[in-house]
Amino acid sequence: VQLVESGGGLVQPGGSLRLSCAASGFTFSSSEMRWYRQAPGKEREFVARITSAGGVTNYADSVKGRFTISRDNVKNTVNLQMNSLKPEDTAVYYCHFGQWGYDYWGQGTQVTVSS
Repeated sequence: VQLVESGGGLVQPGGSLRLSCAASGFTFSSSEMRWYRQAPGKEREFVARITSAGGVTNYADSVKGRFTISRDNVKNTVNLQMNSLKPEDTAVYYCHFGQWGYDYWGQGTQVTVSS
């Protein structure tokens, strides 16, 4: 299993970023995918999830209405569109896949929201 995130960077408050996660090594189209984030000095927290066919999505209250998770089951990618970014969104963002009780993580991509 390999998960490779990209798209992070430095953005001003109110700006937007689009994160992508390229997945391989498992049956992506049959798998729920999630995004998590971890800010400095804090525990990793759930951000968003999307079911295998993309029909159901869920979000943390802190990002609801600003972030949108989507997936492409042909390209084996899961994306996170982040709008109206706030300084408190600063974190390393991780793509996640879970199977048979085991968690797989990407290396993470840094998002910094600062003026």
